[in-house]
Amino acid sequence: MTDGKQVRNSAYKHLVLIIVGTLLWWADGLAQAQHNFPGLVDAHIHYSHDAWERTPPQKAISLLRKAGLRKAFVSSSSDQGTQKLYALDPALIVPVLRPYRKRGELGSWMYDETVPGMLKSLLASNYYAGIGEFHAFGDDIDLPVLRAVIDLALEYRIFLHAHSDSDAVENIFSYNPKAVVLWAHSGFENSSEVDRMLSLYPNLWADLAFRFEHERDGRVTSEWRRLFVKYPDRFLLGTDTYTPERWYYVIENADSARVWLQDLPSEVAHNIAWKNAERLMESLGK
Repeated sequence: MTDGKQVRNSAYKHLVLIIVGTLLWWADGLAQAQHNFPGLVDAHIHYSHDAWERTPPQKAISLLRKAGLRKAFVSSSSDQGTQKLYALDPALIVPVLRPYRKRGELGSWMYDETVPGMLKSLLASNYYAGIGEFHAFGDDIDLPVLRAVIDLALEYRIFLHAHSDSDAVENIFSYNPKAVVLWAHSGFENSSEVDRMLSLYPNLWADLAFRFEHERDGRVTSEWRRLFVKYPDRFLLGTDTYTPERWYYVIENADSARVWLQDLPSEVAHNIAWKNAERLMESLGK
């Protein structure tokens, strides 16, 4: 019995040492990653009415700052959430204008003919870098409301943050090749389709919000490494706080990104970390 207990105790101590060693290795790696990438840009943050009820504006700003963000592209349903954060920290917040007055309009907003007027009124009154994130697929782009939104983006020299499939993105550029599109979630398309789209449309940028297949255990997968190196100026980081609970992943997502970014060539990594977001804004005079 004594020998058995000693064996169990020894195994337990060995397991504890492994766990502690792993945690120390991860902490050391994260500390190095935070040193290498102290300031990130998160291009996909939402702060809608249910989020500001649970996470007040000052706390939200604090979370973004603790994540080590130099900029956060923020949109909300309604726009009040974005304005609350922008008023508190205009150096951090990059306002993006959603065409939704409230939640539940993802599939109906493109049929609401009052949307372009609402957007135009807000665009004339406030500063925005883009319109979106909006949801539109396939032939939705041919609808009058969508075409009016594209026209507004060109008029105000801002980008379109489109949660869309490839067909819809192609339809945007077919309607107006001068449009600038930030492709939310890289369309949730596979790497070969993202490659095809980026090769066809020089005004297309892609965010990595809610994408996980580009890295595994802190290493960039081979197919996505090829994409990142082939298009070093076209990818942006993102979290997508589409529910209030997602706000608690902002810091975790930033820390995770810092780790896998270290696995890329330095210039490519810094582009994705923050430079591409700044270039997108500079290309529009923002």
